[in-house]
Amino acid sequence: MIEVKNVKKSFNGVEVLKGISTTFETGKTNLIIGQSGSGKTVLLKSLLGIHTPDSGTISFDGRIYSELTDDERRDLRTEIGMVFQGSALFDSMTVEENVAFPLKMFTNKTIAEIKERVDFVIDRVHLENAHTKKPSEISGGMQKRVAIARAIVNNPKYLFCDEPNSGLDPKTSIVIDNLIQEITEEYNITTVINTHDMNSVMEIGEKIVFLKQGVLAWEGSKREIFKTDNAAVTDFVYSSNLFKKIREAQNKEV
Repeated sequence: MIEVKNVKKSFNGVEVLKGISTTFETGKTNLIIGQSGSGKTVLLKSLLGIHTPDSGTISFDGRIYSELTDDERRDLRTEIGMVFQGSALFDSMTVEENVAFPLKMFTNKTIAEIKERVDFVIDRVHLENAHTKKPSEISGGMQKRVAIARAIVNNPKYLFCDEPNSGLDPKTSIVIDNLIQEITEEYNITTVINTHDMNSVMEIGEKIVFLKQGVLAWEGSKREIFKTDNAAVTDFVYSSNLFKKIREAQNKEV
């Protein structure tokens, strides 16, 4: 579990995060949503240690990041997997080389151990025949699966995903959503996803954190989001006529 307590962050005198307090639960897909400029990317980068909060604390299963030594922070980073927006694969490397990269960088595994682990996670994300292909030779959806395989190859406790469905068609987005949720539950990972994709909210939003202008405006589950009377949430989530109709139909069933 990741606990965020009263985190504030400013840039050039402009307060971007205004005292955020929430928890991201283990074994669940935790989604951060909000309009552009709401602070969700700054929050994600703060969780990753890229930004240092001006005040407040972020703790990983009781370990307060700001109180860790440099060695303890390095150890914590080995427990983190990251799926970048756009996948961020190395163009010159094959799929298996991309996936093996974190193991070569951060572990002392033998070549045989690395190959065994890489083969396992590639198979786990259903890319059995793509080992020797380059990123340019596979589809966008397959590239996302490679990025997920690379993110989980080192058995992370914490998985962060920045807009994992960016650039994907709706059908492929659902496949990626389901894969992330399956892996989260299977390995009991604390997964945090920064997204603007409302389909993801409806599909895998087990815990949803909604930010508005740097404030935690609402949090709950995908079921609760249908019932909320929070005007900011409904204006954001149900901005299209399609989702308004979905909400109306859902409310009739309740």
